[in-house]
Amino acid sequence: MSNAVVNGLAGAGGGIVAQIITYPLQTVNTRQQTERVAKKDSTLPLATCPARGTLVQIFQVIKSEGFGGLYSGLKPSLLGTAASQGIYYSFYQAFKNKAEAIAAANRKKGRGDGSPGMLSWLLVASLAGSLNVLLTNPIWVLVTRMQTHTQAERKIVEAKREALLKEASENVLTRSSLQDQLAALDSVKPRPYGTLQAACEVFNESGITGFWKGIIPTLIMVCNPSIQFMIYETSLKYLRAKRATRKQHLKDITALEIFLLGALAKLGATVSTYPLLVVKSRLQAKQEIGGNISLRYSGTLDAIVKMIRYEGLTCFYKGMSTKIVQSVFAASVLFMIKEELVKAYALVTHKSQKILLNAAK
Repeated sequence: MSNAVVNGLAGAGGGIVAQIITYPLQTVNTRQQTERVAKKDSTLPLATCPARGTLVQIFQVIKSEGFGGLYSGLKPSLLGTAASQGIYYSFYQAFKNKAEAIAAANRKKGRGDGSPGMLSWLLVASLAGSLNVLLTNPIWVLVTRMQTHTQAERKIVEAKREALLKEASENVLTRSSLQDQLAALDSVKPRPYGTLQAACEVFNESGITGFWKGIIPTLIMVCNPSIQFMIYETSLKYLRAKRATRKQHLKDITALEIFLLGALAKLGATVSTYPLLVVKSRLQAKQEIGGNISLRYSGTLDAIVKMIRYEGLTCFYKGMSTKIVQSVFAASVLFMIKEELVKAYALVTHKSQKILLNAAK
């Protein structure tokens, strides 16, 4: 197999393991991002409950929905992770090979040291990321819908409850009728909601284009893996050069070092692009039901303007601590497993070739 295919498969394997381990944090983080909380001077009826910690929210999900609630949308998420990592690493390795060939050719002409520079890594990662986003965005729209479905259903019920209480205060409803209707609302159970139901809902709302909701901030967010891989490759190159300069006998980078480099790279990328991730989640989640226009977004710019106007700038960083923990740990696991799988494949291939050579003799 070619280097690009090996790295693609190794990346997919590492991504799946990392996704399973950190998925509960991802679910809670998506709900944090899509929760509306009005700023203090706002008169709009957005949620006013104080922000709760990640652990508290995890226990609340378990209490109200069971452990399954933490893994809502896991199946399409695993498919999306495998597809994303496979597509990304395959294109990344292919573009990386091209960049390294160009750098080697430039060295022969007396330009450069024979290795791609920081700008080259950024371009390589951006091209791979853009292709990945365009091909896999529909999967992530479904994952976001499934992760926030229970939250959206609860908000719909709360909106109906507020409407009934308002009618009762205006003497439109009798007390007995109000109690009956409130009891009926309390008895409503969340509808079964799988991948097919999510796909139908998205299609009924916006047609085929609905599967590419949030594509603009997602494409801009291509700079996240670009920054991540730029930091990772630059740090890796520096570490290898430093080790070679010291003439250390142990030239191979260890799994722990890969883990730490992956964590550092993801931390830098996540902090710099988090606001775009919040906007993307808001666009992909089910739009609020009701007449409050501040809760409905027609596009990326509309979402940004309304979020600033009604919730303040702090809403762009909701749940960031959860995301940092989830992203850094997931990226570290991914890089570590990917590198180990690539090494294992190289070792097996080398041994196989040696056996074949011995047999030929």
